[in-house]
Amino acid sequence: MATEVVKRLINVEEYYKMAEVGILKPEDRVQLINGEIYQMSPIESRHAGIVNKLSKIFNDLFKDQAIVAVQNPIRVDANNELEPDIALLKFKPDYYASYHPTPSEVLALIEVAGASIRFDREVKKALYAACAIRLYWIIDIENNQIEAYSTPTADKYLTFHLYKKDDNIPLLDKRLDVNELILLS
Repeated sequence: MATEVVKRLINVEEYYKMAEVGILKPEDRVQLINGEIYQMSPIESRHAGIVNKLSKIFNDLFKDQAIVAVQNPIRVDANNELEPDIALLKFKPDYYASYHPTPSEVLALIEVAGASIRFDREVKKALYAACAIRLYWIIDIENNQIEAYSTPTADKYLTFHLYKKDDNIPLLDKRLDVNELILLS
């Protein structure tokens, strides 16, 4: 009798237990996506610089309107906990100290992508759309452009805009200079 091989996925609770008992170490750069643990790409200096710049700009622009989370967890569901480069979150006085934010509390997610661009476009974009993240940006550092996705459906975004250097890009109620965001000015 033939049996089918079935992949054993883990949930967020088991993921945290793995960290608690030392299987996953604090220095491991991993995230849980669709029940699987993925190792994240190393952070290159330009990538880090862009994340730092975005954090500064967004903290200045959105002071008490939103919380700027840098590479912090977003609890999507029982099998997914992602750590986007930047998350703009609905403001909460406790700054999400009592639990990780969920998709309904996310105003926008931003991934800065070099080597990870294919993964961000194919895997993360579909997941973010499925959980109704309203606005998702991929900052393509190789091509100096920003892919902006909005209007999520069950597995994709219906609206796509490509912003290149010298463009202005809308974010919430502001307009931002792409050159400044991708460290070209």
